[in-house]
Amino acid sequence: MRKAQIPPTWEMQCFDFCPMMRELVKSDVFVGLRLPSDAIQVVRVVPNTSISIGKYGSFCANHIIGRPYHLTFEVLDKSNDSPAQSGLRIISASELYADLRDGEASTPSESNDPDVPEGNSGVEYELVGEDGEVVLRTNRAIIDDSSSQTMTMAQIEALKAEGTGSGRDLIQKILDSHIALDQKTAFALAKYTLRKTKKYLRRFTVLPVDVPLLAHWVLTDKEPMKIMELREETLALMSSLSNLHCTAIDSAPDEHQSGIGSGRWLMIDETSGLLVASTAEKIGVLYPQNTQGPSIVDDENQQANGHADDTATGNPGIPQQSIVPRIHSSSSLAHSNTITVIHANSQPNLALLKYFGFDNANPTPSHPLSRHLRTLSWLQLLAPEDDLACREPDTFPNETIQSWKSGRRGNYYRKRRRWERIKSIVDETRAGGFDGLMIATGMDLTTVLHHTVPLLRGGTQVVIYSPTVEPLVELSDYYSLGRRTAFITDPPEPDSMPTEDFPLDPTLLLAATIHTVKCRPWQVLPGRTHPLMTGRGSSEGYVFTATRVLPAEGKIEARGKFKRRKVNDGNISRGLEKPGQTLEPVGRKLGDGSETNIS
Repeated sequence: MRKAQIPPTWEMQCFDFCPMMRELVKSDVFVGLRLPSDAIQVVRVVPNTSISIGKYGSFCANHIIGRPYHLTFEVLDKSNDSPAQSGLRIISASELYADLRDGEASTPSESNDPDVPEGNSGVEYELVGEDGEVVLRTNRAIIDDSSSQTMTMAQIEALKAEGTGSGRDLIQKILDSHIALDQKTAFALAKYTLRKTKKYLRRFTVLPVDVPLLAHWVLTDKEPMKIMELREETLALMSSLSNLHCTAIDSAPDEHQSGIGSGRWLMIDETSGLLVASTAEKIGVLYPQNTQGPSIVDDENQQANGHADDTATGNPGIPQQSIVPRIHSSSSLAHSNTITVIHANSQPNLALLKYFGFDNANPTPSHPLSRHLRTLSWLQLLAPEDDLACREPDTFPNETIQSWKSGRRGNYYRKRRRWERIKSIVDETRAGGFDGLMIATGMDLTTVLHHTVPLLRGGTQVVIYSPTVEPLVELSDYYSLGRRTAFITDPPEPDSMPTEDFPLDPTLLLAATIHTVKCRPWQVLPGRTHPLMTGRGSSEGYVFTATRVLPAEGKIEARGKFKRRKVNDGNISRGLEKPGQTLEPVGRKLGDGSETNIS
């Protein structure tokens, strides 16, 4: 087996793509703010602007630019110099975890009675059986009554308006005004204090925007239907089942190499680009490169398009008579770790990629997705001759082009570059050989697989997400063993496919399986471990997976020497008297269980 030669620049490229490079908050990027209520708010850091975090206040964006991620800030009180916004103070780790450092490391007990034995886990029991078995636990010391809090809501709002101590003074006054606070157990007091802290303490933590954070934010605070209610654990399951990986092969295939195995992924994404972002993160092309120093992508784009740009702008340093138009826009496309997205509209809906610094309508040349992301429509895939964008623009002699004005000359080269890029993407997609197929769409999956499964190479995985299980169950029936046996026994004419009994070719996919996964938060406490009773209801989410295979050409044969064998009733079973005689495969049609099934 020939080892893959890793290019010298691959280590540097992986280092630039690594999300760990995003250590400092930069300007004009999206960050996640984790509030005391555990809610996530995604904002854009624009210099010299104010960022509002709702009831917790506002602050200047310049205060977090250049600082590391994962720091916790406290919103200070408004000053007379800047009444519109507040300053920030970095919370140290010792202050952030002071309650754990100063308090006991163990879980607070449920009882304040010092006579409770240590073996009872601090729980006071009211009824105990004769054999010592606990019958009923009591919580009689806690009085859950609204009259226990003497501070009114008007007084609380007045204290919030004063804004002293970043909310700490308010929390302390609320605790002091509770007349039944001494009756609470340590565990109940901790829960009550934590609830007030989440509500009134003005703190937030700056987090980098990644795919799990973005999926959680859209699912909980935005419109979940835009991402088909796709959860982060389902995204992780799809990535695992599709065998997503980053490959080190980054050279263009020649006549001896087909490009197979270089990490080419075919996708149909109707989750606003969330599935594309997850795939790009796994193969290392989601995050922008380190902008310090020269960029490999910039150098390639300059070599590919620099000659045509100089011609279009009329660079006086180059004689225009000696310039020959060289249109190499397709050479700027990557040949490995690529994502090809098929969409049904004039432009793909990849709106969520803007949170990672990429705009598909106006891509930045330095972003890795500008080279590794390809998009084409269903019309360009199935009938490219009917698409206007796939028609080659008119060509003109070099002398005629040089006689044009710079504006017309630039438009001519721009159209040629756009057509060559589209033609290269369409030809490469129609040639097939992809390393995997991932689908998240509301279209009819039967028609989708009919045109996309033949584009995969053998041994690859097909992964499909659906909020409901019914479409995936239908697919599993189309690729079931019974349909495959009937198809092999009596194959229909190729021109008649698809038929009523065989909407899809059942011999192209094997091991069709449906998965589901859902992570549910649990409360883990001694004697109180249980899943949380409250949570967001949504679609369960199901994942269909199967393996692409290449059917054997011709008729299946079994050869060998067979002897007659006697059975108990004296009859002779069927066999072959002549050695070497061909056995035709015997199958059964759907619904008929009387014949033997040999596949």
